[in-house]
Amino acid sequence: MNKPHLKEILSSLALSMFRKDFFGIYHGSLSAKTETNRFLINTNEAVFDALHENSLIELYYKKDYRWNQASIDAGIHYSIYSQISEAKFICFSMPQFTTAYSLQHNVITPKDYFGFKEIGSIEIVDPKQFEDWYDRAASEIAYYFQSQKTNIMVIRGYGVYAYNRDIHEMAKKLAVLEKSCRLLMLDSQVSNYDYE
Repeated sequence: MNKPHLKEILSSLALSMFRKDFFGIYHGSLSAKTETNRFLINTNEAVFDALHENSLIELYYKKDYRWNQASIDAGIHYSIYSQISEAKFICFSMPQFTTAYSLQHNVITPKDYFGFKEIGSIEIVDPKQFEDWYDRAASEIAYYFQSQKTNIMVIRGYGVYAYNRDIHEMAKKLAVLEKSCRLLMLDSQVSNYDYE
């Protein structure tokens, strides 16, 4: 695996997703599996519109001092990589329309062509209480992916986890999902306006 090239790809995707408001200044995570027991992930100090050499850290599955510098989401990424062999890239983002839509709905059913064809209906998972979410997230997210046989998970009021073998496919699905949620929200506003 060409790690410098992989870092360039992650940096480019992070900038693109930051510009589309999928990531906040320090909010989100992006990783790539480098070997059977290692992965690259952003550090806890990473700024997504300017990922550079020091913004990414390679972690071994066995925890060591480097885990202290890694994203708060590193344990979740580890859990997915260690349990799902097809996961080569993982992303946690908080796209604003998808996250906002998740607050009031239980399912996302796109009405647009690309949403319908690319993602279909997606269940919105309720994390219940947020107080202990990070204690539960690593096991619950990996379990959801395996039990539901999906590679995208929308979590109410929290954001979206996705994984894929291909980083571009993962980014495309996230973009289509966000556009579909935006269209659903606009459609709802227009429908409400029509009745007034």
